[in-house]
Amino acid sequence: MPQPRKRATIREVAKATGLSPASVSYALRGIQVSEETIERVRRAAAELGYEADPIARALAGGPTGTVGLLCGSLEDLWQQALAVGIGRALKDNDRYALILDAAGDPARERTLARQLRDQRVDALIVQPVDPAAPLWAELCENLPVVSIGDALAGARTAGEVVFDNRAGVTLALEHLRNRGRRRVAVLTPTRSSTPDRPADVHVLAEAGRLGLDIEVVTAPQALTAATSVAGGVLADGHRAFFCFADSIAYGVYAASAGRGLGIPGDVSVMGYDNHPMSGLLTPGLTTVDWDIEGIIRAAVRLVVAAVDGEARPRRIVQAPRLRDRGSVG
Repeated sequence: MPQPRKRATIREVAKATGLSPASVSYALRGIQVSEETIERVRRAAAELGYEADPIARALAGGPTGTVGLLCGSLEDLWQQALAVGIGRALKDNDRYALILDAAGDPARERTLARQLRDQRVDALIVQPVDPAAPLWAELCENLPVVSIGDALAGARTAGEVVFDNRAGVTLALEHLRNRGRRRVAVLTPTRSSTPDRPADVHVLAEAGRLGLDIEVVTAPQALTAATSVAGGVLADGHRAFFCFADSIAYGVYAASAGRGLGIPGDVSVMGYDNHPMSGLLTPGLTTVDWDIEGIIRAAVRLVVAAVDGEARPRRIVQAPRLRDRGSVG
């Protein structure tokens, strides 16, 4: 029976290139040596079948090649698409994503963030459930953190890709008001323990300015649970919905159909992230588009630069765009 091939060592790569093990280590990480040396070492490593051991490298205090990606809730289809895109973009930059799901729970989010830090990821990308948690300031002291969606209060992040929620909320509520909708149910994944999320704060302020009667209801992003919540809100007489996730809006579609109500004839619905599925509904979901591809590019660019020590902290603000598909009557 053939024996499994033994992992090539860094000393063997050093012998093949005539360099010291330290120089080989630098070359494999792309630092402190010339481009010619980097290319020569990487070519020899490939020929010998050398693969860096990320655990040993981490124990030695070096980079692991992994970036933690902490998602607010992977029940949300838009966040699933975001995670897929970031994972692939990191791989294109010779990094690997370690993806964890906070399931919309602030306490779970804090626990998982600490676990990622303790597992020695090189950096963390987070779409926070609780952007005001004191934990973020502590984490950012020793770990490059890039936030997506909301800024992390009091934390010195390595970068931020934040949504202009004030503009996005205004676009949505003005669209509903201009279509004659004055009483609006706002379905949000935000829990009562995190009442200061910017989008939710803006919706209440804008409702007052526009003279809208708003009722804010917490709704999960999973389809079955969102459908159940939407059914209850429909039973209370609401016929206009602004949902802080397209995944929640799909629940409104399902609940309306189950009660024989048509969209947009009987019920008006708006989403907030423009998942690709939203254009396939009948009618298509009117929603707010945040340019997911642009978010992915910006977040990965910021985190790679932070890990490589090449950039100062930056804030990139994503501007919203209304995608009117006819779901508001």
